[in-house]
Amino acid sequence: MIRIDEKKIIDAAGKGMDEFLKVFTDAYFEAIGGEITAENMDKLNGYQHTLLALQIFKSEVNEGGFIQLIQNGYGGYIFDNPTAKALKLMGAKGLSKILYKAKEIYDAHRAELERDTTDEEFTAMYVDFEQFDELEEKFFYIEEEETAVIAQYVDENLEDFAEVIK
Repeated sequence: MIRIDEKKIIDAAGKGMDEFLKVFTDAYFEAIGGEITAENMDKLNGYQHTLLALQIFKSEVNEGGFIQLIQNGYGGYIFDNPTAKALKLMGAKGLSKILYKAKEIYDAHRAELERDTTDEEFTAMYVDFEQFDELEEKFFYIEEEETAVIAQYVDENLEDFAEVIK
């Protein structure tokens, strides 16, 4: 079980919902050695994987969209696991819908989206897969509100996300 000091959680919560959630995901990354692999997947439970997937999803899409997320190797982790369903169950229905629609595009073009590319080919993918643009716009529009929903869920169900040390 991932253990986090209560004071660390309280301090982070005082800085906002993103920092609050980051305390958890930082602990998860530390527990798995900074990288998700088949060998360390079992070190985290489903709730923890959902939160970690959300953090990766938000970070990658904010920085470079779905193309970057997939090209950086996170497509399978986000789309082949029940991330969208779990987010919906936690109350983030908007993010869930976006992920389900992005998964349809990903599944239909997986080989092309995951192939090794040059910088020019990578940049061209943004034109080739413009269907991600609308999803990214929706994401930017609802990200803050949906993150607040997830943060509240985590706060109300702390024991599912970490063992809090007093």
